[in-house]
Amino acid sequence: MITIDALRYRHLAIDTLTIPPGITSVIGPNGSGKSTFLKLCAGIAEPEGGTVFVDDQTPRQTGIGYVNEFPDRNILFSTVKDELASPLRFRFTPCTETDRSVRNCAETLGIGYLLDRRMQDMSGGEKVLVAFAAACIGRPRVLVLDECDSHLDADRCAWLEGALRASGAMYVIRCTQQMETAATSDLLLYLEKGQVLHAGSPAGVFSRLSDTSFYPLSWRCRA
Repeated sequence: MITIDALRYRHLAIDTLTIPPGITSVIGPNGSGKSTFLKLCAGIAEPEGGTVFVDDQTPRQTGIGYVNEFPDRNILFSTVKDELASPLRFRFTPCTETDRSVRNCAETLGIGYLLDRRMQDMSGGEKVLVAFAAACIGRPRVLVLDECDSHLDADRCAWLEGALRASGAMYVIRCTQQMETAATSDLLLYLEKGQVLHAGSPAGVFSRLSDTSFYPLSWRCRA
């Protein structure tokens, strides 16, 4: 379990929250604290008060994969093959094992056809696929995705859904503006003004939100 107690960070305040294994989606208005929450779960930021634990360890003691909304800003290498290999090379994984893992990861996620491509020649959507694969190649326990689906078309969003299930991550925590995507999650969190106002099944959360004035009309239509 991911357990959060008395969490305080900037404007984020969460007294208690438990996230079970599976796919958790985080939704809410702009500025509600979604990205901040994801960074705390990924260990990119540390709480000013309270705790975040992943199976009794801090996020920084846990295997984490992280993909943000604009992964092309964090590209390190010129080819897809080298970009996928980089997390393993930074751990000094032997070359033969690294090469095998790159091939296996690309085949499992269905992007083997991209391995010999240059990163600069790919579309924004293709770069998201590569960034996702690079986040998965080390088989992280926690996979955190901050609106990385915002620049994907319907086909690639469907690919991402399948890839999440194939990633092997015990916990997937994602922020999304796609309510159809959020509806497929195991747990849905609704944040507003730095607080988790609703947590539960997608159907239950959407039902509670539909009766409130702060639930955007466009979301009501999509939900």
